[in-house]
Amino acid sequence: MRQRRAIWLLGLAALAGFTALTQPGYAKEVSQPVEISSFSGAYLAARTAEADDDLDSAIAYYKRALAFDPADTALQQSVMLALIAQGRFDESLPYAEMLKTVPDVERFSRLALAVDTFRKKDYDAAEKWLKLALESDLDRLITGTMTAWAKQGEGRGGDGLQFLDKLDGPEWYELFKTYHQALIAETAGKNEKANEIYRATIDNVGAGSAAPETWMRAAEAYAGFLARSGKKTEALAILDRAEEFAPGKLPIAALREKITKGEKIPPLVAGPNDGAAEILLNLSTALNRGGGEPFVRLYLQYALALKPESDELLVQLAAIAEQQRDSEAAIALYRRVPASSPLKRLSELQLGLNLADLKRHDEAVSHLKALLDANPDDMRGYLALGGVYASVENYRAAADVYDKAVAVLKTPTNANWNIFYQRGIAYERLKEWPKAEPNFREALKLFPNQPQVLNYLGYSWVDMNTNLEEGLGMIKQAADLRPSDGYIIDSLGWAYYRLGRYEDAVRELERAVSLKPDDPVLNDHLGDAYWRAGRKLEATFQWRHARDMKPEPNVLAEVEKKLASGMAPLPEKPTALEAPAKPPLTEVKPAAPATDSQKKSEVETPAQAIEPAVQVIPAAYKVQRGQSLWSIANEVLGDGDRYREILDLNPQLRGDPARLAPGQELQLPGK
Repeated sequence: MRQRRAIWLLGLAALAGFTALTQPGYAKEVSQPVEISSFSGAYLAARTAEADDDLDSAIAYYKRALAFDPADTALQQSVMLALIAQGRFDESLPYAEMLKTVPDVERFSRLALAVDTFRKKDYDAAEKWLKLALESDLDRLITGTMTAWAKQGEGRGGDGLQFLDKLDGPEWYELFKTYHQALIAETAGKNEKANEIYRATIDNVGAGSAAPETWMRAAEAYAGFLARSGKKTEALAILDRAEEFAPGKLPIAALREKITKGEKIPPLVAGPNDGAAEILLNLSTALNRGGGEPFVRLYLQYALALKPESDELLVQLAAIAEQQRDSEAAIALYRRVPASSPLKRLSELQLGLNLADLKRHDEAVSHLKALLDANPDDMRGYLALGGVYASVENYRAAADVYDKAVAVLKTPTNANWNIFYQRGIAYERLKEWPKAEPNFREALKLFPNQPQVLNYLGYSWVDMNTNLEEGLGMIKQAADLRPSDGYIIDSLGWAYYRLGRYEDAVRELERAVSLKPDDPVLNDHLGDAYWRAGRKLEATFQWRHARDMKPEPNVLAEVEKKLASGMAPLPEKPTALEAPAKPPLTEVKPAAPATDSQKKSEVETPAQAIEPAVQVIPAAYKVQRGQSLWSIANEVLGDGDRYREILDLNPQLRGDPARLAPGQELQLPGK
């Protein structure tokens, strides 16, 4: 039941031609390479270390291989990219120099040399390095925006604005272009022009829905610009819009406090180097979807070389480390976030969750309790601490934590749905359903179409053989909202199984396994459905497949039992007595702001699928604050279930229909 975010830039990584470092991660431990006396031995050792996410050893082995063949450009490329990905930027520069004229890799080598010249404030040289022989749409936006900033660095801000204005590309360029034009105009002292472009950027809510992190950065930059211009009321109004668009963002709250107190507000982007780092950050957050982590990590490291103390970059890189299951690296990055940063508390919460990932549970609990004691009103702290208890199946302690959180809440808002959801899970796991069910209902009251809650409550009812029609309807709605979430589709298939509808179960469970082929529980479920549908040979194959994936001991024992003797015959009429395992739960490690029960930071994390980019349909309805697709369908069309028709007419929502922004325009069906 894991919630994911949808990608919006179709195939950007493919457009960029990125193929190297397909599975890198931060090195868990720096190992000493063994003595190798052949090129093939060094190369194979490097590839093995890279596959094991040990980049430091991979670098050492690649260098050893280069000693046998110094002119091998493929090896030079591997060393350069691994060094950049590992944050060893200065060490990568000699390799970038060697590769500066190799067309297939110049998007990385020349970009590294351009970053270095930015650091040296040699902006004329930077412009030369930013000219590529081969360019994708992504490359052209990066080099074009950085070229505009280089012109600003040379004192030619007007030329930079014109250069960006003439930069041709697909429709998704627009938000990035206008945002950076506004920044350049402000930096060049063209305040009227900056105000005009900032305003147009913020009014482009449709693009903001597609690239939310960049839109929020633009809102933050504009509010700061207005505050420095003495327009405090207007600045706070922009922050109001940002809060409506994405509630609970820490930098926005911190900026509001500073503006309200009349404190001095420094520019978000203070000059060319910051601007070059900003476009790399902006595109990294847009690319950080479904499997693009290695690519994103490179660009974030380029940006960090330009802006080493950036809290936003450090948090983004830590999130990448989490996605690659490298908690040690994530902890190290979170510790680098400056104490003055509005993201510091978030970083400390995430640090605690990563301690738990490393099985250092006592240390994690102690760390998170201290944070919670320091700020008992912060719901993120309760979610994090409760999540750590839940991760070791101490659901009583988790329930107690969530009880305290609810006691602190005076008037729950839709942002607090996850507190009730997690409390419901804790009580359900304690087999205290009379306490669990009201929490799930309260979560749905606060967030009516939240897919995880719909899925969990609906499946629980089906599993208990109660409220069958309503429960199945909830699971179907969750599956419609998350059509590429393998865990939710598994729940739908398993609900059909529990109801004795085995052919329907097979259909949905096959779809679930196609979405999450590496999950042993889903494969086991499909085997059960095959068996009940009379397809026993396929069932045996599926169970063997699940067994070979090394599932948890309790699942493995059940699978081996079925492989040995099959499944017992059913009673004449299906009952609820046969109680298969529940669908796999999300790792319960929520963080700030808690929008799902999967561990993540304020950084939006990767997606469930690559969705085609779509044209925005001419709108007939403007979204109001606090609305969901279900509530719009209910209020405007008279039937909440008609939200599916809205989805059909607005395919840009298909990947993540729960993300609606106030002011966003939708096409609605006729009544």
